[in-house]
Amino acid sequence: MMASVSIRFLGSGDAFSSGGRMQPCLLVRSTSAVLLLDCGPSCLVSMKKHGVDPNEVQAIVVSHLHGDHFGGVPFFMIDAQSVSRRKNPLKIVGPPGCKRQISEAMEVLFPGSSGVERRFALEVLELAPGQALEFSEPKMRIEAKQALHDCGSIPLLLRLQVGGKAIAYTGDTEWTEEISSLSAGADILIAEAYSFDSDVRNHLNYRTLLEKEAELGAKRIVLTHMSAEMLDRLDSVAYECADDGKEFIL
Repeated sequence: MMASVSIRFLGSGDAFSSGGRMQPCLLVRSTSAVLLLDCGPSCLVSMKKHGVDPNEVQAIVVSHLHGDHFGGVPFFMIDAQSVSRRKNPLKIVGPPGCKRQISEAMEVLFPGSSGVERRFALEVLELAPGQALEFSEPKMRIEAKQALHDCGSIPLLLRLQVGGKAIAYTGDTEWTEEISSLSAGADILIAEAYSFDSDVRNHLNYRTLLEKEAELGAKRIVLTHMSAEMLDRLDSVAYECADDGKEFIL
């Protein structure tokens, strides 16, 4: 029997590519939806390395507006227009301010690119904490909660309903009780574990996740966005850990 949902880490690294890893980008695939969860600058590199056709992607969902999480969007858009010759519609969902910031990023990197007449329909939607969006194509539901992460805008904790599965994703955040409600009953919690036990402002560590495990309520926990300190201690980690190219089946 075919799995209903797969999650492939096209990028599992932190902002600084610790361990030589690509920056955050997850390919979520079901029979009714194909989307990217975050889109770091190395997204296209990894997609093409792993044989993923960008034209398959129906939506890009962004957790927050730091470059390592949305900096690949301008490259994806230019590729769609000029290389992949995209014709299929594309949705981009992100936190408040993402419309302006994506447009500004495109203008910085490729002047004039934000205002071109596109070959494909583009819809950019903003999602605030406490809100949810539901689509028939791609078939998915996205809920947002408030993360704790200074990024110049509102960072999101995300919960996706795709292919009958619930995917909880912390993005980057310090511990907040919202993570518990985000992950309750989820088929998988994909959690940042930036450090092993060091307290780093704006970020989660492995020790905190262990301490809060009873509150999380997810069926499965996978760690990502790991610094060099964390990568050096993976032998001591009890949870599954992401790696570039690694696929998790739900």
